[in-house]
Amino acid sequence: MSGGASGVASGAASLDHVGLGTRDGPALWAAYERLGFQLTPVARQSGRRGPDAPVELLATGNRCAMLREGYLELLAILEPQRFDNGLGGFLDRYVGVHILAFGMADAEAELARLRRAGLEIPGIAHLERPVDAPEGPRARFSRLPLPDAPEGRLQLIQHHTPELLWQERWMEHPNRAVALESVVLAAPEPATSAVALSRLTGRPLEPDSAGGYALPLPHGRVRILPAEALGAVLPGVTAPTLPFLAGFTVRTEDGNAAVRRLLDGLPLREAPEGLMVPPELAGGAALVFRP
Repeated sequence: MSGGASGVASGAASLDHVGLGTRDGPALWAAYERLGFQLTPVARQSGRRGPDAPVELLATGNRCAMLREGYLELLAILEPQRFDNGLGGFLDRYVGVHILAFGMADAEAELARLRRAGLEIPGIAHLERPVDAPEGPRARFSRLPLPDAPEGRLQLIQHHTPELLWQERWMEHPNRAVALESVVLAAPEPATSAVALSRLTGRPLEPDSAGGYALPLPHGRVRILPAEALGAVLPGVTAPTLPFLAGFTVRTEDGNAAVRRLLDGLPLREAPEGLMVPPELAGGAALVFRP
């Protein structure tokens, strides 16, 4: 189970989740069920517009594919008249991945670290949502988003109720997916994005074999690449705009046997790290299943 960065004194320890955004929740959710994921029930989100603001019902709701390490959030605008916490602006750029979250153990300690690093973080952002039913138990999170990040919502996240999310009944996927392993970010200036992610996570950078930079974590990594390197990593994928969270890799526990059986007939592509589902079949992001 992955519930954040438990036991780590400072910095991010895991690639906690990626979030895909859409204005058509049912279509996105159906697409991921077709790809062999078992999804959690629809959950409406509540949050604060600022650290001291009251909790309110947001425009958004999600379903998630909970993995044994990390998860995929499938986020939709369900009531456009409500506050959408910036998702609408992200979707005006493109439909696909707009959230990249890293697990942290202690939001207060990380806030202090980021402020010492010179980042103007206004405070801890709180979010909550029901798990099964509106009147049932609520999952609670503390978030530290990087302000005004052009790449999307880059954030540290602390799970206060991981046991409500990582339930055994939601982690058995027909496609045998078990772990979120990596994310690919195409950036106009990879060095600038890489430094921002390094400061946020408190983790050092490495050169990436495809060009650009890699941000390795104890669990997972981010690849920050120039746009011209995308095709070598995610065949046939081009950036509609930059920066662009282009795709992500999920590991399976059976060498992709179930994926090949379940997705037989779909126009999949062989990629360096595994079998790739093209963005048009995966909510706007390339999804690579790694054996």
